[in-house]
Amino acid sequence: MAEKLKQMIDGILLIDKPVGWTSHDVVARVRRVLREKRVGHTGTLDPFATGVLVVLAGRATRLAQFLAGAEKEYEATIRLGFATVTGDLTGAPREREPGATSCAALDETRIEAALSTLRGEIEQVPPMYSAKKVQGQKLYELARRGEEIERRAVRVTVSVFEVLHDADVAWLHGNEDGTCDLRVRVVCSAGTYVRVLAEEVGVQLGTGAHLAALRRTRAGEFRIEDSLELEDLARMVENGAISGELVSSRALISMDAALPGMPFVHLTGDEARRVRHGAAVRASNAPPNLKDGEFVKLRDEDGGLLAVGIFSAANGLLQPRVMLTVEK
Repeated sequence: MAEKLKQMIDGILLIDKPVGWTSHDVVARVRRVLREKRVGHTGTLDPFATGVLVVLAGRATRLAQFLAGAEKEYEATIRLGFATVTGDLTGAPREREPGATSCAALDETRIEAALSTLRGEIEQVPPMYSAKKVQGQKLYELARRGEEIERRAVRVTVSVFEVLHDADVAWLHGNEDGTCDLRVRVVCSAGTYVRVLAEEVGVQLGTGAHLAALRRTRAGEFRIEDSLELEDLARMVENGAISGELVSSRALISMDAALPGMPFVHLTGDEARRVRHGAAVRASNAPPNLKDGEFVKLRDEDGGLLAVGIFSAANGLLQPRVMLTVEK
């Protein structure tokens, strides 16, 4: 089983992160299960959130730079009625403003008007309770000490922000404490804080709001339907069935398949040998219209992904930048 596991270690795992776990917790668990030190992820999820966490194992950790900026999709519950100090359900409630709008006064037209102001290219100020670093310190560490510093607004893109209608669940659900829960779908660029969107909705509606639930359903090309629970990963390893089961479940993705939009070149045997030693090769077999500085997958004579190179228009060469296979 150990030999089979080692053969399958270089790839991308899609893990359905459970509630209460940090992204680091998931990475540590995968590291133990696979007995592989080189494990990372491409985008943090808050402990209270669930959903797709893209985990890189083995040499696939070298692909993080190509995957971290991918578009994200979420299903979220915005609780209207009061804001919290963290912007989500883990924080203490803020005091309600006098004359705050009640849930009874809300309808879908009014809510749609609020959501529409937050679509497109917008600016967000990162929340203090976030892992973003300013001058080497994580913001949430400062926030926990009662410190607040000025943060520069970041431009993000929210391509979809809509009410989530489901035949089995009400899109606006009233709670006994007078709050109400709004279910939404969000598609946004990397670096977007959904809880900041939730807070802004509360401001627009005059109710106050925070994020009560968050589930990432997609990260780039990777979808929740293809994700694996940690318990299932452990079971596959224990049963010695990791290669067959993971591949058939589509939860283990090859390094090549993880870069579907990147152009590729098939190298000759001699070119592959040169690339393995870090040398540039002619782009004679490269796709037409490559742009200067564009990344290209370099496949060996057997079709295996050897490296990711970068194209130089000035000399027509492909220079390997990220090596993904061991030297033969």
